[in-house]
Amino acid sequence: MTILYPTFALAGLTMFCVFRMGILRFSAVRRGELDPRFYRLYRDYEEPEYLRALSRHIVNLHEAPVLFYAVSIIAFVTESVTTLLIVLAWTYVAFRYAHSYIHLTSNKVLYRFRLFAVSQIVLLVLWLLVLVGLLR
Repeated sequence: MTILYPTFALAGLTMFCVFRMGILRFSAVRRGELDPRFYRLYRDYEEPEYLRALSRHIVNLHEAPVLFYAVSIIAFVTESVTTLLIVLAWTYVAFRYAHSYIHLTSNKVLYRFRLFAVSQIVLLVLWLLVLVGLLR
């Protein structure tokens, strides 16, 4: 069951970012930084850069992590969870948290890319280990 804890941690990060975005968008409209009509079709008005970065980050949290959720659930359902899988799952989540921190603060692309790339390698290893476990 412990393989599911990292999925909850990653879902928590996603929800935190989504709620933060809602609050920041509302605040930007209240301060007059953004015309609320922008949100009708997400065009015709300029969104502040910090909101664009956060919006893009949330899209990113709904892309590759879907594969993490899937492999975690497959491992859980097939009872192929090992200590190594749990460690790798937490490692993946740690890299995603670090990636989020960089993306939403300094946004240094090289650091962000490195964290993303390593997280993808960890995700690939998770998939390969689950596959090998299922083939046994």
